Amino acid sequence: MQFANIQWKNQQPYSLDFDDVYYSSDDGLAETNYVFIQHNQLSKRFTQLDKNCFTIIETGFGTGLNFFCAAQHFLAHAPNHATLQFISIERYPLTVVDFIKANRYWFVFEQMVNQLASNYIHLAEGLNKLSCCDHRIQLDLWVGDVSHVLPQINTPADAWFLDGFAPSKNSDMWSETLFQEIARLSRTDTTFATFTSAGEARRHLQEAGFNVRKATGFGKKREMLYGVYS
Repeated sequence: MQFANIQWKNQQPYSLDFDDVYYSSDDGLAETNYVFIQHNQLSKRFTQLDKNCFTIIETGFGTGLNFFCAAQHFLAHAPNHATLQFISIERYPLTVVDFIKANRYWFVFEQMVNQLASNYIHLAEGLNKLSCCDHRIQLDLWVGDVSHVLPQINTPADAWFLDGFAPSKNSDMWSETLFQEIARLSRTDTTFATFTSAGEARRHLQEAGFNVRKATGFGKKREMLYGVYS
């Protein structure tokens, strides 16, 4: 298994494999809240949840920041009987040392980070099942290429976090074939959000059956995309 080749710049992880940042240098947590939580309307949907499990699928686990943020909102808003299944895919995971270092500044997630770290150290190629918060939060962390992993998943998503590095840096993450798999794992009213507004990503989403909208991007990004499977 190949781990991420990163460099620390101003105490933030930077990918040397993709020559890109993992999250906004302005405020990574605020970026996740704005892009993925707000534009998937998760707080509202968690509050109104009328089933036992809500599923999020993410393309690009990275440091785990999106996962921790979604888990925090779920615990704050969802009914006590409900569980969150978070399925994430990562080709080059952080080492456990870098994973802990990358998340040590998010004090609000400290308990969840510590719970996951004890299992994260045993990370292996393929599917890794991790849980926290008395098993209310289930993380299915797949280590592998997204084009190989998505066809193995059969659980439909309620929401998509289309993350990973920018299309110009990581074109394989934004291929037409990939979006056909995303469509297969979506149903009416499945939502998505992504930090990018690249024309290629927008076209592939529309061709796959998504109603795509633009919004003002976070920080230095001019625009972002979000929408629903129609």
